[in-house]
Amino acid sequence: MAKAIRNQGLSICFAVLFIGALVGQSFAGLAVYNEDQIAHGAAGLGYWEFVTSSNFVVDVAENWQSEYLQFFLFIFATIWFVQHGSPESKKPGDEGPDSDENQMVGRFAKPDSPKWAKADGWRRLVYSNSLLLVMGAVFLLSWWLQSVAGTVVFNADQLEHGQPEVGWFGYVTSADFWDRTLQNWQSEFLAVGSMVTLSIFLRQRGSAESKPVGTPHHETATEGE
Repeated sequence: MAKAIRNQGLSICFAVLFIGALVGQSFAGLAVYNEDQIAHGAAGLGYWEFVTSSNFVVDVAENWQSEYLQFFLFIFATIWFVQHGSPESKKPGDEGPDSDENQMVGRFAKPDSPKWAKADGWRRLVYSNSLLLVMGAVFLLSWWLQSVAGTVVFNADQLEHGQPEVGWFGYVTSADFWDRTLQNWQSEFLAVGSMVTLSIFLRQRGSAESKPVGTPHHETATEGE
């Protein structure tokens, strides 16, 4: 058991952090929501009412969609673009999806390679792009969930101020929707760009996201150029 936990430590660490942050957000969000309700002379909500409400869902989905968009675009961009000196990039000249031999697919697959890596046709095509497909699907689902829950929250605010309700399309083309969306997107793009660039010159000993401390700045991959 101890070995299994150690071998899965990174996943377990972030799963615990995620659950802790989500639970913390739910209690903090409930407190803020109920304070606002009381200030407007309305009744507050119980915990389970709040976490199943559009107010909570829109905030969670808003963050999820921006995170998965970040990873989707980063995975896709690193296929075709390189950054000289960054450990987050392939070497200049290695742009593209790579050869079957280097990717160990088809006749180049190893005996213990995943089954679909050995297959031909659509199964290999799907598996070869499965990470990008799943990241993209989660992004689209989260974006749709944000838009639906956001429409409900926006219309509740509209009614409270005596303004007309809008439909789903009206909301996703509104300034409110894109204000909420773009403020998350820009922060994700800044974070990824900073990581790619700063990792050229800065180091973190022991981290897989950093080059070894003594690696020259100009080396893009840790094995040298």
